[in-house]
Amino acid sequence: MSHLRSLMFVGTCSDAGKSIVNAAFCRILKQDGYQPAPFKAQNMSLNSFSTRDGGEMGRAQVVQAEACGIEPHTDMNPVLLKPTGDCTSQVILEGHPVGNYSAKAYFDGKLQKDHLFTAACQAYDRLKSRFNPIVMEGAGSVSEINLRDRDIVNMRMARYANAATFLVADIDRGGVFASVYGSILLLTEEERKLMKGIIINKFRGDIELFNEGKHILEKLTGVPVVGIIPYFHDIQIEEEDSVVLERKHRSLEKGKINIAIVLLRHMSNFTDFDALEADPRFHSFYTNDANEIRQADIIVLPGSKNTLDDLLHLRESGLAIAITEAYKTGKKVIGICGGYQMMGIRVEDPTNAEGQIAALPGLGLLPQTTIIEATKVTRQSHFSFLNGVNSSQNPFNCQGYEIHMGRTNLIDNVSPRPVARIDDGRLDGYYLDAHCWGCYLHGIFDNASVRDHLAEGLTTRTSIPTFDYTAFKEEQYNRLARHVRQHVNMDYIYRILKEE
Repeated sequence: MSHLRSLMFVGTCSDAGKSIVNAAFCRILKQDGYQPAPFKAQNMSLNSFSTRDGGEMGRAQVVQAEACGIEPHTDMNPVLLKPTGDCTSQVILEGHPVGNYSAKAYFDGKLQKDHLFTAACQAYDRLKSRFNPIVMEGAGSVSEINLRDRDIVNMRMARYANAATFLVADIDRGGVFASVYGSILLLTEEERKLMKGIIINKFRGDIELFNEGKHILEKLTGVPVVGIIPYFHDIQIEEEDSVVLERKHRSLEKGKINIAIVLLRHMSNFTDFDALEADPRFHSFYTNDANEIRQADIIVLPGSKNTLDDLLHLRESGLAIAITEAYKTGKKVIGICGGYQMMGIRVEDPTNAEGQIAALPGLGLLPQTTIIEATKVTRQSHFSFLNGVNSSQNPFNCQGYEIHMGRTNLIDNVSPRPVARIDDGRLDGYYLDAHCWGCYLHGIFDNASVRDHLAEGLTTRTSIPTFDYTAFKEEQYNRLARHVRQHVNMDYIYRILKEE
């Protein structure tokens, strides 16, 4: 198989579809016999993942690694920013936290200009020595010219890799001519030489009607339009931007098990619930409406990057009362990670690891207390769910991962009732009963046995076969690849990638 130069997808704006297009090309290249790997030098997201060696990385690159058919590694996302407030983020470097930084300190400091870019280049080089080609992704807008000298993720990284770069534009939000032309015009001459194509994304209607627009863009920019990708609704690929949650504020649906996922202000890892959204037995939606919470069959408290602040908001908004009342009326209440911490008697932060709130009473649903600690736990886990009754041959046949800062202990004289028994001997979570339990394990709903338990007593359709989430995701990657391949000029792209 011939060697290909790296390719990179940058955007005219955030949420232009770079991550999805990147995932599509990862699968296309794999289908065509190459060994691709994804790379994004710097990602900002509260959706993260624990790798096999205990590192933390953004989930978008995990999705892209799955599309490539390879195991995720922190080299694919060497710098991850996890917002802790409006102007502050925790910086994860090569899988491990190195501190909390204000936006000013991060962008103006020596850390950004030198150390992080060097680390990103080293991670890229390690990937390039093992995979062919590297499918790179930029961040936000490619033309943030005020940040050009501090850039480590867009054209500075493209120049380092000599990557064939493609500009992804979201036509659905309007202004595509100005955004494409302006983005390319604001590049330096050296950067424009790397720009090999324009991809118009999220097109609605008859593509033939855009032929004139295509020619206008090519004449204005001198760059060919290599693809016009239609908007799709029927392909489900995990997304990382929280803006997608605005499309998931859906009302209750008759005939399905309705799951209300509490919309926290600092919610993290909302990808935990993609399997519930895909499973035909369930109808999941995000809400901060007390009436919708009371009407749902199941209420899920998700993870949080700031447990105490979100817990305070639940109390002040009346949502805490709605959740506890729902449980008393027979609804199921489940907590994951930060949500699990909130379900206890008390949450304390004696070292101000999260912020200025020292302690708050929890929801009082589980007999436990939590101490927030500065040390972060990141690890993958094979576990048995509820004593492994789901499998006599391999009791540890479930998978999940932990990312949390906190230690949860049962109150005096309460015996352990673990949700999960980890294969290394640890116990995780507390199982009060089928209607009330919680644990630290992200990805727990990806396991069929957990979803089956969640549906017990609520299943309204007995004819639905067992849902295989892993097979479902593979099908979605293949459908995405087929959709994108059909609407981009792959002959031209391969010709560019084979150039030295």
